[in-house]
Amino acid sequence: MSKPLLTSNLRSLPLLARGKVRDNYAVGDDRILMVASDRLSAFDVVMGEPIPGKGELLTTMALFWFERLKDVVPNHLTGADPAGVVAPDEVEQVRGRSMLVKRLKPLPVEAVVRGYLAGSGWKEYQESGTVCGVALPAGLRNAQQLPEPIFTPATKAEMGDHDENISFARMSEIVGAELAERVRSVSIELYRRAAAFALERGIIIADTKFEFGLDANGTLTLMDEVLTPDSSRYWPVESYQAAFERGENPPSYDKQFVRDWLEQATVDGRPWAKKAPAPALPADVIEKTAAKYREALQRLTG
Repeated sequence: MSKPLLTSNLRSLPLLARGKVRDNYAVGDDRILMVASDRLSAFDVVMGEPIPGKGELLTTMALFWFERLKDVVPNHLTGADPAGVVAPDEVEQVRGRSMLVKRLKPLPVEAVVRGYLAGSGWKEYQESGTVCGVALPAGLRNAQQLPEPIFTPATKAEMGDHDENISFARMSEIVGAELAERVRSVSIELYRRAAAFALERGIIIADTKFEFGLDANGTLTLMDEVLTPDSSRYWPVESYQAAFERGENPPSYDKQFVRDWLEQATVDGRPWAKKAPAPALPADVIEKTAAKYREALQRLTG
């Protein structure tokens, strides 16, 4: 595994944007080089320390899912080698952690599918019996599996802000009713297929978010990352039942060690306010987090 990469620095290509995890570079007018750094964000704040191997693990997992689900919907992969579009002295920055993808017109909404009641969905359900306007049966408990997966879109937030849950009706106003229906049906099918496969390998995918774009012909195309622990709530099967009976979320395969530590962290003697800059992560929290990402990939792919 290559040395940790907090921020890529490719001089041979124009930088388009830096996200919480990925750095995107323009490759001509029709392609993008997506470089997955080892950055980690928690509570929408990017940590100052890298998680070793995280970018490579996320990329390997995304490529695994893109291949496995390619018959459901086209994806943005070009199949070309990312190392072929950067300068020779920059290859180490992209090897194993990059995807060379088609440049699409991204839809301004995130396609969220929930198979279990957790997170903001559980909070809303307690207040109104709904999740993003979707009415659910009474009497459900935290972390409970839903009778059927539900589609709960969100608007994309700028870096540092929170995504905002919206109703399906609002999504239809934003992108058009026909496209909204297509995104919903494709997203639920992607989730069903992935969740069934993951369950065979000891992982519950409680919820996930997909991003889509349109190509030059208007074809709906799956883009960005897909079904990684950064974009999904992964729970180990063996921890689920006991946690559910306690009314808790099972420990998740991603940032749980970081989140738990940050909840207790102090800055200048006061609890951290969940705003940048983040307190420095201790070495054991970094290593435990890296190990969780490795374990998730190993379970899924063997």
